[in-house]
Amino acid sequence: MTPDLVFLVPILAISVGMVAVIGGTIIRPWLAYKERRMTIEATMVAEKAAQYAAQTERLEQRVQVLERIITDRGVDLSLEIERLRDTPLN
Repeated sequence: MTPDLVFLVPILAISVGMVAVIGGTIIRPWLAYKERRMTIEATMVAEKAAQYAAQTERLEQRVQVLERIITDRGVDLSLEIERLRDTPLN
C-alpha cells in the first residue's frame, strides 16, 4: 500500500462512523417530528372537511325549503314563511 492510502482508510472509516452517529441523533428525530406534524395537520384538515360537509348539508336543506316554498303555489307564502321561522333547523 502506498503511504497515502494508509491514512485514507482510517479517515474514511471515521467519517462513515460520524455520518452514522449524526444520522441517528439528528436526522432520525427530525424525521419523526416531521411525521408527527404531518399527522396532526392531516387530522386538522379532516376535521375542517367534516365541518364544511355539515355546513353544506345545512345549506342544502335550506335551499330545498326555499325551492318548496317557491314551487308550491297553493300555499300562502307569508304563512309558510312564518311557519318555517318557528320550526328549528335541526
